[in-house]
Amino acid sequence: MRSDRIKKGLERAPHRSLLRALGFSDDELRAPLIGIANSFNEVIPGHIHLRNIVSAVKAGVRQAGGVPVEFGVIGVCDGLAMNHEGMRYSLPSRDIIADSVEIMAQAHAFDGLVLVSSCDKITPGMLMSAFRLNIPAILIAGGPMLTGEYKGQKVNLISTFEGVGKVKKGLMTEEELYELEACACPTCGSCAGMFTANSMNCLTEALGMALPGNGTIPAVYADRIRLAKETGKAIVSLVKRGMTPRKLVNLNSFKNAIAVDMALGCSTNTVLHLLAIAKEAELPLDLKIFDEISRRTPVLAKLIPAGPHSVFDLHQAGGIPAVLRELSKFGLIDLNCKTVSGKTIGDIINSAVNKNTEVLRPAETPYSTDGGIAILYGNLAPEGAVVKSSAVLPEMLKHKGPARVFDSEEEAYGAILGGKIKKGDVVVIRYEGPKGGPGMREMLSPTSAIVGMGLGSSVALITDGRFSGGTQGACVGHISPEAAEGGPIALVEEGDLIEIDIPGRRLELLVGEKELVERRKKWKPPKKKNLKGILKKYQTLVKSGSKGAILE
Repeated sequence: MRSDRIKKGLERAPHRSLLRALGFSDDELRAPLIGIANSFNEVIPGHIHLRNIVSAVKAGVRQAGGVPVEFGVIGVCDGLAMNHEGMRYSLPSRDIIADSVEIMAQAHAFDGLVLVSSCDKITPGMLMSAFRLNIPAILIAGGPMLTGEYKGQKVNLISTFEGVGKVKKGLMTEEELYELEACACPTCGSCAGMFTANSMNCLTEALGMALPGNGTIPAVYADRIRLAKETGKAIVSLVKRGMTPRKLVNLNSFKNAIAVDMALGCSTNTVLHLLAIAKEAELPLDLKIFDEISRRTPVLAKLIPAGPHSVFDLHQAGGIPAVLRELSKFGLIDLNCKTVSGKTIGDIINSAVNKNTEVLRPAETPYSTDGGIAILYGNLAPEGAVVKSSAVLPEMLKHKGPARVFDSEEEAYGAILGGKIKKGDVVVIRYEGPKGGPGMREMLSPTSAIVGMGLGSSVALITDGRFSGGTQGACVGHISPEAAEGGPIALVEEGDLIEIDIPGRRLELLVGEKELVERRKKWKPPKKKNLKGILKKYQTLVKSGSKGAILE
C-alpha cells in the first residue's frame, strides 16, 4: 500500500508513533489510509452540512475495512463573492484547492481519497487534484438545494438577483424583494438550478468519478447520507483493486460528460473546468471537441435558469442515468466507459428509466437538435467564445446591434441599472479576463439586471470574463484572446456594430480590417494594477480562457 511509506518497517517507528498519538490501533496501522478532503465551512450554504456527509463517508470507509482521516479544504461562495472584488478570488481558488489536496495526499501518503465537495470551484479543483495525483479517488457532493416558493411560483437565488433590476424598473417593490429574498434559498445545498455547482456534480457522475445520484439527490434527503456511506465503501474497493482515475477515465469518458453537458444546458463554466481537469489527466481535450459534440447532441431539458424545472425535478425524472440512457439511443454515449462504482456506464443505464418526459424529453423529441452550449468564433473571438445557447430566447439567437463599451463590470452594472442601456444594444465588458481582471469574474449581476430591467429579449452582452450558471440570455463569455492581451475585444469602440449568430457559431465586429489595423497601432496595454498576494501570482501564471484558464 502507498501508506506503507509512513507505516511499515523499522525506519518508520517514529511515524507510527505519531499515528498512535491519533489513537491508531495495530489493526488500523495495517489498513488502507483514506484521506477525506472536507470542504465544509460556515459560509457556503452548499457546504454547511458537509460534516454530516463526511461522518457518513467515514462510516462507509470503516465498514469496508479502511481508516478515514479528515482534512480541511477552502471554498468560496460565488453568490456572496458576486459583483465586488471578492469574485476575483473565486477562479484562483480552484487551483489552490487542487494544490492543497495534492500537498495533503503526498505529504501523508494516503492510499485513496474521498473528495467531499459541493460548489462552483471546489468540485473542479478537487477533480484536478485527483487526476494529478492519480491515486484511487472518488467524489461526493453535498447535493442540490430545494427551490423556494413565492406567490405560488418556484424561486431560487437567481430570482433575487433579477429582483434588483425589477425594483429599479418599478416592476417590484422593495418590500416584495424582501419577501422574495427571505424564501428564495430555503435549505442547505448548492443553489437549486443547473448552475455551475450542480452542473459540475452532474458531470462528475457522467465522467465516472462519482456514484449514481451524486449530481441530483437533494442535500436534505436521507438518500444523500446513504450515498455517502456507499462512497466510503467504494473508495476502499478502488484502493484494493488499484483503480486510479487515469485507469478509469479516458477521453471518451470526457466526451460522455460533455454530451450530458450539452443535453442539460449546463453552466458555461463547465467548459473552463473540463478543459482544466483534462489537462491534469493528460488528455487532448479542446474547444473543437465541445463544438463537435454540441452540434450533434440534442437539448433534452430546460432547467433553471433556461426553464422552469429544478435539479430536484431532474432527480425525480431519473437523474443522470436517465439522461445517459436517452442520449445512448442515438449512439452519443460510450457505454464501455468505466466508473468508480465498478460498473460501466452501460451497466448503470440498464436499469435507468425516464420517469417524467416533461422534465426530461425523450431523445426523439428534444427541445432542439443541437446542444445547450455553443462555441463561437469570428474576428472578435479568434480563439473562441462560449454561450449557454439553451438559455437564449429564440429572437436573440441572431442579433446585431451597437456596442456599449465598458472596461469593468462595475461600470456596466451601473449603466444597466441607471437606464442607460437601450433595446438593441450589445453591452461589452472587457479587461475582466483571466489576466485582465485578474480572476475572470462572473457577470451574474449585470446579466440578471438586464433581465430584471425587461431587456432580456433585446439586449446582448459579451465579455472576456465569464458567467454564473445562473445567467440567461444572449450572453457570450470567455472571449479569447482577452482584452488585456490585446485581443480584438480591446479594439471595440462605442457604437461599433457587433453581430452575434449563435446557430452559425459566429461573433463578428463589423468594422473593416484596415480600421482595426489602425486601432491596433494606437492600442496600449492597460496600466498594471497594484496587485499583491495570490492575485499577483495568478495574473503571472494564468493562461487563456480558451485553454481552461489553467496555470502554467
